[in-house]
Amino acid sequence: MELQGKKVLVTGGGTGIGRAVSLALAERGAIVAVNYSRSLDEAEETVQTIQSQGRNALAIQADVSCEQEVLAMVNTLGNEWGGIDLLVNNASVTRHIPMNDLDAVTDDAWDDLFQVNVKGMFYVARAVAPYMLKQEKGAIVNVGSIAGITGSGSSLPYAVSKAAVHGLTLSLARSLAPYVRVNCVAPGAVLTRWWEGREQQMEQLAGSLLLGETALPADIAHMICAVLEQEALTGQIITVDAGQSM
Repeated sequence: MELQGKKVLVTGGGTGIGRAVSLALAERGAIVAVNYSRSLDEAEETVQTIQSQGRNALAIQADVSCEQEVLAMVNTLGNEWGGIDLLVNNASVTRHIPMNDLDAVTDDAWDDLFQVNVKGMFYVARAVAPYMLKQEKGAIVNVGSIAGITGSGSSLPYAVSKAAVHGLTLSLARSLAPYVRVNCVAPGAVLTRWWEGREQQMEQLAGSLLLGETALPADIAHMICAVLEQEALTGQIITVDAGQSM
């Protein structure tokens, strides 16, 4: 699929991997809606960067964990654009809880992570699906994590929520076939704001990777764009982790 002129919604598009993929899509000629929940300044900065390069982007607010906000956002874009071609389901949250401290895993942690990471991705996918099905073409990339494959990560609920994202990807690929392709890119450790204050831990991790360094947000963005472009791909979980999961 040629990305030039395609209308793309990127959730959590103002920071980290979301920002990188928003910029990468715009460089390929896509029209990008940069979704944010609270990071207004970062989203506007991302849009301004894209617009300064002569590309087309806008910032749009919605908390993906709230279905009514998602529907309002998607309907606004659908009406303004006349359709939605692509979705990058990136918005996620985490909690940093030692994996062996089961007593520290509260109901609140479970509820927050599943509401955003799993139900939020479902809400957005369900909202954009009618636009894609109507035009009989579309693609969705969910951003998972190798935590959902290895069972390890920033916390047990986070790892389980990302495993659920991988399962959601497989089910949506079946539900929306043959017109909408649904895949998942599962990054390993990527140096984003989630690692602020843990830079030494990241450096130690990098030394243990097969490639000797962690991936950058731009590396993940490049893969997401490639997956959106590849029309013979659906229902796949693709890792980009510098060998971390081996």
